[in-house]
Amino acid sequence: VQLQASGGGLVQPGGSLRLSCKASGSTIRFSVVSWHRQAPGKQREMVAKITPGGVTDYADSVKGRFTISTDNARNTASLQMNSLKPDDTAVYFCRYQYRGDFWGQGTLVTVSS
Repeated sequence: VQLQASGGGLVQPGGSLRLSCKASGSTIRFSVVSWHRQAPGKQREMVAKITPGGVTDYADSVKGRFTISTDNARNTASLQMNSLKPDDTAVYFCRYQYRGDFWGQGTLVTVSS
């Protein structure tokens, strides 16, 4: 299974970005999909998760601003990030858990004016 994450970049505070994670070699239909992030000098933390049944969970720090979703037809998971803050600056990783534990390569999000 390979995961290809994309969509990171530089954005001003208050702006939006949409991250995508496409899976090849497996289907996400039965996967628990999550997004994690790691800021410099900090531990990796989960920011959003969605189960195969569509139940979502978010870190308190992103509730109301981030939305996780999946597109089974495209075998892709997304993370819509709105009202971005400088504290959201980190490398973001997608993770698929189904018959294994698979991580994407990470995409850098920088929130700065």
